[in-house]
This record gives sequence, C-alpha cells and structure tokens, in this order.
Amino acid sequence: MTTFDAAIVGTGQAGPSLAARLSALGMKVAVIERHKFGGTCVNDGCTPTKAMVASAYAIHVARRAADYGVVLAGAPRADMKRIKARKDAIVRSSSESVESWMRGLPNAQVYRGQARFTGRNALQVNDELITAERIFLDVGGRPRIPNWSGIASVPYLTNVSMMQLDHVPEHLIVIGGSYVGLEFAQMMRRFGSRVTVIEMSSRLVPREDEDVSLCIQEFLCAEGIGVRLNAECLSVQSETGGLSVGLKCSEGPIREYGTELLLAVGRVPNTDDLGLDAAGIKLDDHGYIQVDQFLRTTNPSVWALGDCNGKGAFTHTAYNDYEIVADNLTAHAARRYTDRIPVYALYTDPPLGRIGMSEAEIRRSGITALVGRRPMTRVARAVEKGETQGFLKIHVAQDSKRILGAALLGTGADEAVQSLIDAVYSKVPYTEFQHHVRIHPTVSELLPTVLEHLAPL
Repeated sequence: MTTFDAAIVGTGQAGPSLAARLSALGMKVAVIERHKFGGTCVNDGCTPTKAMVASAYAIHVARRAADYGVVLAGAPRADMKRIKARKDAIVRSSSESVESWMRGLPNAQVYRGQARFTGRNALQVNDELITAERIFLDVGGRPRIPNWSGIASVPYLTNVSMMQLDHVPEHLIVIGGSYVGLEFAQMMRRFGSRVTVIEMSSRLVPREDEDVSLCIQEFLCAEGIGVRLNAECLSVQSETGGLSVGLKCSEGPIREYGTELLLAVGRVPNTDDLGLDAAGIKLDDHGYIQVDQFLRTTNPSVWALGDCNGKGAFTHTAYNDYEIVADNLTAHAARRYTDRIPVYALYTDPPLGRIGMSEAEIRRSGITALVGRRPMTRVARAVEKGETQGFLKIHVAQDSKRILGAALLGTGADEAVQSLIDAVYSKVPYTEFQHHVRIHPTVSELLPTVLEHLAPL
C-alpha cells in the first residue's frame, strides 16, 4: 500500500493542472491514467477535429478562389492520408506533452492502468493499492451507442473512430444533427463525401433558437448536405456495398442508403467501472457522478471534475472545475460551479458563438426582454472576407438593461462572443457596454450596434 495526499484519476482538462498545482504545494500526488494522456479534448475531441476542420476550410476557400480573384491551376481535392497525418502529429505532440508534464512533476507518481475503488479512500490500480486523503475523478466520457435494431450487425463510426479514417467516404450517413454530427458532416462534405444528416427532432441543433437552427440548415444544405428531420423508428441493416438506415419521417423515403455510418447521438460518462459503490459515491439517473455546488461527491473525500459530473461537457468547463476545486482547497475561496454562465461554440463554418440564456430560457424565466439583431451582410469584416452567412443577436432585460445572452452566428463568432463574457458576468447595463471603443474592422465592433435597435422578444 502506498499513501498519498491526493490521487487524481484521469488526465483530461482538469486533472493535470490540479496535479501540478497540488504537487507544487508539496503534496504527494498520484496521477492515474488508463489510456491516453490529455483526455477527450486532446485525443478525440477539440484538437483533432479542429485540425481537420481547418483542412476542410482550406479546401473550401480554395474552391472559391475565383471569388477572391485568385487563379488555381486545377481543382483542389482532399488527400485524406495527409490530412490524417497532420492531425495525428498535432494530437501526438499534445498528448506526449501532457504525459511528459505529469512525469516531470515533483512529488508526483504516475500510474498506468484502470483505477477502481476498494474503499472510501482506497484505489486498486493493477496490483497496487493506493490510499489518499483526497481523490479527484477526471475520467471523462465516451460516445453513446444506441440500442437500435440491427446496430450490432453493421460497422459504424463514432467521433473517436472517425479520427482514424484515411479515405473520403462515398456517402456518409450522420445520425445526430447537433454539435458533433454537424461538424463532421460539413467537414466530410468539403472533403468530397456525399453526406446525409438524420435528426430525430424537428430541426437541427434543437437546443438552439429556431432562427439559429434554420440558418445552419440553410448553409449546410447550400453545400449539398442532405437533411432528414423528425426521424423515428430508427433501424440499421447491412446492404451490398454499404448499409441503410430505416426511418419514419414526414417526408422522403423510409430508408436512407449509404456506405458509412457515423453515430453522433450523445455521450455517456466513464463511471461504470470505477467501483464507486465501494466508496459511497452516488450517480444520477444518467450515470453522472452526483456533486454539490463545490463539485464534491457524496463521499466528502472525493471530487468529480469534467465530463463525468454532467455539469458542462466542454473543455473550458472542465478546466474551470479544476480552478474551482483548487481555489477552494488552497485558498478557501468558496467558488461554485453554479456561478458560471454558459458560453460555448459550434464549429461549423460559419461558427456559432453562444453565451447566456436562449430565447426559450428567457421566456420560461418570465423576464421581459428585448432583442437586437443584425445580419452578417451588414458586418464589414464579413463582407470583406466574402463570408456573409448568419447574423448577430443579443437579448437584454428591459428593466435592468443587463445582457441576458447572445447567439452570434457568422464568421469570427467563436471569438466575438468572448467580448460579451465580462458584460454578462458583471451585469453591466448594455448602454454602458455600448460606450466601449472596439477595433475596426472586426465582428466584435458591431455588437454595440446590434443593441441600437431593440425590439420586444
């Protein structure tokens, strides 16, 4: 048995930084990783997908070269082997960097293997028993595999196995018309695939406002991506040269045929093989670890951070979990995850930048709100780049004048949304926000202008 001050299980976005901070304070720390250092973001999520999105954007712009007065010798095409090699090199560098960082920490010991609780403060890793005064779980999640008829009889892809493709699918069927599914759909369409997106809801990205969903569908369809909505009774079966998906929609055929299938229907937490019962740690109905507002589990010696606690599912929220826990432990800061405001992006092209409340959430809250809107065709930066799809939309409270939320859909929106963060957190009246001078030409400079013409929501 080896005793530590702290044991950190998993090396996603929260675990490594927490290990570094605690070891720097002189604590004896165990770092446990069963597979790849860096977690989902580095290995199967943000890093590889955004590298491939960059390749897809490059080929898209190359095809539009004539629009910019540029002459190319021939039609651009995707070399998937080179695209994959570039992506793999970026991922490998990032993952190896995290592992090297962990192995070089003072007062820390790295274990490779599956960790399972054998008691409230005890973990079994391979043949070793580890005890720690405090244990931190950063074990992430994995793709959800639905229990549809025939799903086990056909090969399918997830966001993880998609990273290993070294060819362009002839016809990719994507089941799931939300964040992961749409990024891959547009990417593969630009690489040369025929793509069909199947979504069970009545619109794409149903979590977003309806005008956002419709605009995204419009520009994806303009690129040649097929969309099937209201899909019910899903089943899968093998076909000569590929597969088919059976579905019941209000429009279109009852079967969709393709050569490859991507499942993008959500994720589940990696909490089913940790022996949590032995530690007195409870899960919710979806398998996420129950935590209080300080991210402490039902075992007061154990904290859950990142995707496994169901409180964010983003790289930046996982990192914020680390900041909350570390500050509370080392500075008695009493920080809470419930204090953070939702902010995230969807990396289609153009991207969606989102912060705060949606229109549906505002209506449910009973707040009387106003909305300002401006099309990207009236944003100089977008016109100059030749990328005028989308719009900027900001909601404000009528009485307090504070900014409630925004949906920015257009070129640079994933960066422009950042300029609203401080205003939303500090509850600055939008009239004061309008007084701050911004750089021209940018997308962000138009945000005060969006607020000049407000209308009732």
